[in-house]
Amino acid sequence: MTDSQRPPEQDEHEVDPRFLLANERTFLAWGRTALALVAAGVALTQLVDHIGLPGGRQLLGIPLILLGGLIAWLSHRRSNQIQEALRQGLRLPSHRLPALLTATIISAAVLGVAVVALGQPAQSAP
Repeated sequence: MTDSQRPPEQDEHEVDPRFLLANERTFLAWGRTALALVAAGVALTQLVDHIGLPGGRQLLGIPLILLGGLIAWLSHRRSNQIQEALRQGLRLPSHRLPALLTATIISAAVLGVAVVALGQPAQSAP
C-alpha cells in the first residue's frame, strides 16, 4: 500500500525521540506515584498497630491502594494516547490525572484528620 492509498488516521510522522522519551519519563513518574500510594496503603493497613478508630487503618489504607491501581492503569492508557498523537501529528489529549490525584489526596487528608480527631488515643504499654 502506497502512502497515497493509506487512510489518513494511519499516517505517521517522524517524531523527535526526545518527545517520546519525555512521554516515557512522565509515565514512569506516574508509575512511581502509583507504587507509592499502594505502598502507603499497604503500610497503613498492615504495619500500623493502632490508629485510634476501629477500622480506621482500612478506611485510610484501602482507598490509597485502589487509587494507586487506578493511577497505574490510567497513566498507561494516557501514555499510549500521547504516543499515538505524537506519531500522527495530532494535538495532545487533555487528561484529568493531576486533578484526580489532588482530589484524592485532599480527601485522604480530611479523612485522616477525622479519624485522628474522632479516635481514642493509643494507650501506652506499662
